[in-house]
Amino acid sequence: MFDQFQLHERLLKALDAQGITHPTQVQAETLPRAMAGQDLMVSAETGSGKTLAFLLPILHHCIEQPAPRSGTRALILTPTRELAEQVAASCEKLAAFTQMSALSVCGGENYQNQAAKIRKNPEVIVGTPGRIKEHLERGTIDFDDLEFLVLDEADRMLDMGFREEVLAVTDLCRDQRQSMLFSATLSHRGVADILDRVLKDPEQLQLATAQDAVSEITQQFILADDAALKEKQLAWLLKNETYAKAIVFSNYRAQCEQLGQRLQAQGLRVGVLHGELDQPQRTRILNLLRDGRIDILVATDVAARGLDIEGLDLVISFDLARSGDEHVHRVGRTGRAGRTGLAICLIAPNEWNLKASIERYLHLKMTRRVIEPLKSSYQGPKKVKSNGKAAGTRKRKEAKKAGTDKPKVKKRLRDQKQAGKRRSTPAPVSSDGFAPLKKKS
Repeated sequence: MFDQFQLHERLLKALDAQGITHPTQVQAETLPRAMAGQDLMVSAETGSGKTLAFLLPILHHCIEQPAPRSGTRALILTPTRELAEQVAASCEKLAAFTQMSALSVCGGENYQNQAAKIRKNPEVIVGTPGRIKEHLERGTIDFDDLEFLVLDEADRMLDMGFREEVLAVTDLCRDQRQSMLFSATLSHRGVADILDRVLKDPEQLQLATAQDAVSEITQQFILADDAALKEKQLAWLLKNETYAKAIVFSNYRAQCEQLGQRLQAQGLRVGVLHGELDQPQRTRILNLLRDGRIDILVATDVAARGLDIEGLDLVISFDLARSGDEHVHRVGRTGRAGRTGLAICLIAPNEWNLKASIERYLHLKMTRRVIEPLKSSYQGPKKVKSNGKAAGTRKRKEAKKAGTDKPKVKKRLRDQKQAGKRRSTPAPVSSDGFAPLKKKS
């Protein structure tokens, strides 16, 4: 029960109103340390309740030590607008029985409207690094009174190229603060580079690895010859699988639009989400999915982090994720908070080795599945090495390491034409370097 952490009664009332009674592992491990003021670096599987783990200590402190004349007291940085809005919404629910407020500050929204809302001094600001940095540079926001800094999904922010923005923001935050870093994966090498500038003597809680995060989700793969067959297999799955809501991942924005249109033409209720859409469009699509007016979302990896949709129990990767960590976050959209889920990857010939790498990294083996009416002529590589990759692709590298390779010499066309012809013996050369003249008979 949450009352064991001596949380303020107004927070306990808000938790009861949401039907949240028992803390998850990450919450049980994090809350005592965070409430004691410790800087934290926490890794826990997706859907494990990380958001409440950092919001509850922040709100408890703000209630216990009110500062009505101060500026913003907590800043939470997230990689995407969707995650920022979701965290802000969670904060508002937890603060329902208090006078505190939270504000989402992201790109894609009217800047002047945001500045006006910031002037009302919300206790908690949740935002993306680029837009927060812009407000700091224009002087419409300051963190002189900041008491808490949270980096949510820090590795994803670095993957998206936000390193300089994150450091520019954190450097302008008040030094006397408590900082926490949360993510489903902390394997990104760039995370270690920013720790000294963000955290002070942090305690690390490794509650789950990337491998643990997908251990309870059923994972399958289906072979396909090309994108055309993948489209047919995708439509078949969406028409024949049992699910409440599904998400389809593609690596390309244009392909998302194309797939969305073609699936809609087949009578499926589909929405499309990618980074080119402005924020009102993205919010509208997610609300349609949450409300059940559509039941399929075709998206890029912008939806792979933080998206928590009730009833989303099927994930299909039309294009395989580019890394094991990204695969974890895609798959993590389903099977959240102990629920079951199904993840299916459509694998073209050029994706086999990437699939093998992801399986090896996550210590898992996807189950092969065949859709008989849409069976691929490609049945996988003829020879597979022990690591799952196609064999015979690196023979020359192996020979080079062993020192047994012989460099190939390219024969000139002139040499090939002269092959087999008798060559005349060259005339003897005199000591002065000139060939002697032939004697007349």
